[in-house]
Formats: sequence, structure tokens, C-alpha cells
Amino acid sequence: MGRQVALAESCTGGLVSGALTEIAGSSAVFDRGFVTYSNEAKMEMLGVARDIIETFGAVSIACAWAMAKGALDRSNADVAVAISGVAGPGGGTVHKPVGTVVFARVVRNAIGDPEGELRFFEGGEGPEGRAEIRRQATLCALELLLP
Repeated sequence: MGRQVALAESCTGGLVSGALTEIAGSSAVFDRGFVTYSNEAKMEMLGVARDIIETFGAVSIACAWAMAKGALDRSNADVAVAISGVAGPGGGTVHKPVGTVVFARVVRNAIGDPEGELRFFEGGEGPEGRAEIRRQATLCALELLLP
């Protein structure tokens, strides 16, 4: 059996999982996905510590890393990617404006620091802007799943 992947999605709401499962034969590599939109879901389903969310926020590399680690720990996957962000049109702040998205990638039995990245995606105003931010975040997450 080849490499297995798991996903922990927040702002993308399952779009990355959906994109993977559009591909015939994806069951050979896609183990499972977690859509943890609320902070409670992140804590309950992925084991993200309340302290991480209260200290750094759900849109932080620390939270994304904890989400990815939780997905890996709760799956048979070899690699897990997590996504959390502010897709808009509301919800942004001065420090985390709309379009802020964090990603993390955790590889089972890897040595070294976990991978995390904060990105900013332009989306524009309204529902179209939200969809564009989510689309760009989905593409970025798919790239992180590449070997």
C-alpha cells in the first residue's frame, strides 16, 4: 500500500477532501478528512488544546499544527494537512484580515520541526471573494499533499 493522507479542514469546509475524492482511485491514498469548523469541533475531534485556541486563535500556525497532528493521530495516514483561515466577508481583524489562511503539514515519524505556513489570499468583496479565498486555500493545501 502507498502513502495515505488525512485532512483537517476549517475554512475550506471539506473542499480539499472533495477535490481529492473527485479523482477516481483516490481511496488508495485518501484515508479520511475532518471538517472542524468550530473551535469546539477542533478540540473534540482533533484534540486541539483550548489553551492553543485561547492564546493564539484558531487562525494560527499553532492551531493548524495541532489540527494536523490530531488528524494524523486519529487516522492511518502517513501525512496530514490542516487548513484554518478567515474566508470572509466578515470575521477579519487588523492582525488577521480576511484572506489570512494558515496551513500545517505533519508527517508520521518525521524528525524535525513541523511545517507551518501563513498565507494571505486576495478575494475581493462579498460571496465571490469568499469563494475565491477558499479556492486558493484548497489549491495550496493540495500542493502540500504532494510527495
